[in-house]
Amino acid sequence: MAKKQRFRDTKQKRATPIDKVEKPTIPFASLGLKAKAFLTDIFMLLMPLFYLSIYVVFDGLEDVAKHRVEAWAYAIIPFLLLLTLFMLKDEGRTPGARSQGLKVIEFHTLEKPSLFSTVFRNLMLPFSMFIPIFWLIPFFRKEKQMLHDLLSATCVIVDPNPPKEKVLKSN
Repeated sequence: MAKKQRFRDTKQKRATPIDKVEKPTIPFASLGLKAKAFLTDIFMLLMPLFYLSIYVVFDGLEDVAKHRVEAWAYAIIPFLLLLTLFMLKDEGRTPGARSQGLKVIEFHTLEKPSLFSTVFRNLMLPFSMFIPIFWLIPFFRKEKQMLHDLLSATCVIVDPNPPKEKVLKSN
């Protein structure tokens, strides 16, 4: 028995079963929302760690001026660890992402990122942030992915089901 020839259907503009498959629409986060979430994470997590490194590890700003790289390392390494812990604990959300209603997912599976993806994404974050040429990447991509998202195969989306906040009842 002859196999049905699909090119005839296409030529005569008839629908085929392959044409009926719809891809899910992914609500990618805008650059503005991602920037707000990142700035929130910076001010909530990184700045307190940097102040701790200035005044606890070093003897003040004069000592930090001599050892700038070490001072930033004492702040950025715990910052990346905290981001990773928040993302693993809270379904791919950091405090900033939670405040903006965002979530990090794996690009191909649309699920919570794996441990490797989360750790690799956060290890690549400084390269993505501190090298200005990489800031241009999201402007040329439909998914608005930064370098660390591309390398770890993750993306930031607007969370369709944001977590419910617990409201304290006053009696």
